[in-house]
This record gives sequence, structure tokens and C-alpha cells, in this order.
Amino acid sequence: MGRELGKVPPHSGEDSLTCPLPPGWQSYTSPQGHRYYVNTFTNETTWERPSSVPGTPRSPGSQKSAVPAANGYHTPGTHMHQMESGHTSLRKTSGEPQVGFGEHSRRSINCVTFPHPDTMPEQQLLKPGEWSYCDYFWADKKDPQGNNTVSGFEILLQKQIKGKQMQKEMAEFVRERIKIEEEYAKNLSKLSQNSLAAQEEGTLGEAWAQLKKSLADEAEVHLKFSSKLQCEVEKPLLNFRENFKKDMKKYDHHIADLRKQLASRYAAVEKARKALTERQKDLEMKTQQLEIKLSNKTEEEIKKARRKSTQAGDDLMRCVDLYNQAQSKWFEEMVTTSLELERLEVERVEMIRQHLCQYTQLRHETDMFNQSTIEPVDQLLRKVEPAKDRELWVQEHKTGDIRPVDMEI
Repeated sequence: MGRELGKVPPHSGEDSLTCPLPPGWQSYTSPQGHRYYVNTFTNETTWERPSSVPGTPRSPGSQKSAVPAANGYHTPGTHMHQMESGHTSLRKTSGEPQVGFGEHSRRSINCVTFPHPDTMPEQQLLKPGEWSYCDYFWADKKDPQGNNTVSGFEILLQKQIKGKQMQKEMAEFVRERIKIEEEYAKNLSKLSQNSLAAQEEGTLGEAWAQLKKSLADEAEVHLKFSSKLQCEVEKPLLNFRENFKKDMKKYDHHIADLRKQLASRYAAVEKARKALTERQKDLEMKTQQLEIKLSNKTEEEIKKARRKSTQAGDDLMRCVDLYNQAQSKWFEEMVTTSLELERLEVERVEMIRQHLCQYTQLRHETDMFNQSTIEPVDQLLRKVEPAKDRELWVQEHKTGDIRPVDMEI
């Protein structure tokens, strides 16, 4: 996404063929048909044809009149910017300048400058194959109502806020699960104290008593399950990223401020561009009036108009440079911050996955411990013998084992 302001192809007119330019100078023609000259060593530009004679038209280091290619003039390229967290260049400038801010090479949308898709090759992704946030949220989009635009960064923030809300709702869901476990344990414990069928005797009575005791044991298992759910699942989900809102607000304000600065400097560029156009028109009009002798304008007035045009070009170049600096800063902070949001989202998902796995593990353990409370009941049920029960009952309740006989006469 680097930006370069470039040159119009060199002019091949008669002066460059019949009378060579001094070393380092090249001739160019603006879209309006005006010829100007560029010193490739110093980036100096001038309306006047340079000469090898000292002082004509000016020596290097004097006032420049470089202006953006959108108005047909040469400007130097922008800088290379690199991501703070690595060595990968994010905003590279190519070795050969390209036409910048031209009508067909670039376009500005909401004060952000993008390469025109019809004239620029496809840009390489910053993180190919990773579907990274830093590659897919540069443009703004219409909100669902279609009234306003929402920045790509705002969409990333909304995802973070939604993710935090989802995490909170998951914690609330686990809280409801805990309540169910606690209520279930309470009812099991209460039922284990029930006196129904307490008078059953023998091996069946022992099995029945163990069955009721197993309810109390199972209640204890579910109480421990609910307690672990609270400590190991619910609380971590609620406490994760406690400073979330504060962090999101900080990111939002930081990027929004950079975007406002970008808009301000974009407006300054447009103002300077308009001023340059007016100065150019004034210079052209005075020059034409002098040529056809419709005015008493002196050569000095022409030079004064030329100086003002040159100054306007310098002002525009300065405004464009400030704009590019602001866009570069916004670009770099967008990459850095979106990668941080990406890291936080990965952290959130991994954290939730980890604690949901803990939930399932605790649930498996609950089933296992519940099974252990049933095993004594199963063992006693296997020992239930009607014959044994009858023997025990008879021994306890017998009234005598001598049978009656018939009476004799």
C-alpha cells in the first residue's frame, strides 16, 4: 500500500534533441501541454529551460517548483515504512517511480488513497494464506441502514465487543447449569431421608437401604461437580480480559484520531491543489496577454506570477507529504492494532475451548463417581435371596417349631 508520486514520461521535443540539457536534467510535459524540467539529482523542478551557463536559470538549492503528477509536475517519492513488530516491509516503494494521485492510477475514498483496480497490479497480502485482520479491513462500508459508513477497524471492534458478550452469556449459561446441579443435589439428599419402605427386612431390606444411601452419595457428587463448575469454568469465563472495555476504547480513540488527522490533511491537499490551479491560470493569462500585447504587463510581473505559481506548487508538495505521513502512520497503527485484536480473539476462543473441555471432563468424572455410588446397590441386589430372607424372618419371628397332632381317645 505504499504511495509514490511520480513523473510524466520524458519529453522528446526539439530542445532535447537539438540542444542537450545539462547533466542530470530531463524535460517533461504536463497534461496541459506545458514543458518543465527536472533535475534527477536534486529533484529540483523549473519552468525555465536550464542552461550550462552558471546562474541560468537557477543553481541547485534554489527554490523548487515540484508539484504532484496530478497537475502534471514531478514530485519526489515517499518513504518506505515497516511494521514495528518485524522486518517485513509493509509499504515498499518500487525502484521505478509511478504516477501518483493521477486520475487513473489512484482514487481517494473517505480521505484514504487506494490504487485504482484497473491500472494497478494486485497487491500482495501482508500475511498470505492466513486471512489476517490486517489484510481485509482497510476500506469503509455502508452500515445496514445504508445511511452512514463504518470503518473496517470499527467492524473489528464490534466483533471484539460481541465476542466479550458471548463469553459473558456462556458464563451465565454455566451458572444456570450450576443452579440445576445444586437443586438436584438438594432433592437427592432430601429423598435419601425418606422413610418409605423403611420396614423392609432381610437381604432385600439391605439392598433398599443401600439404594437410599446411594442418593445421599450421589447428591455429594453433584455438589462437588457444581462447586468445580463455579471455580474452574464460570469464574474464569467472567474474569477473562477484565480490562476489555478500557482497552477497546483506547484502540478506538487512537485509530479514530489518526483518521481525523488524515481527513484534515486531505482537506489541506485539496485546498493547496485548488490554489495551485488558480496560480497557474493567472500565470498563463498574464503570459498570453503579454504575447498578444493586450496588456502593459511587464516581464517582472510575469516573473512574480511565476514565483507565486512555483510557491503554490511547493505548498502542494508539502501538503501531499504531510498527508502521506499521516496515512503512513494510520496504516502502521492499523496493522499493529488489528494484529493485536486478532491475537486477543485467538486467545479468547482458545480460552473458552479450554474451559468447555474442562466442563466435559468434570461431567465425565461426575458420571464415573455416580457409577461408584450405584455399585454397592448392585452388589446387594445380586445377593437378594427370597429363601434367605424367609430363613432370617422365621428365625426372628418363629413361635415354636413343634407341630400340633391329632387328639387320641
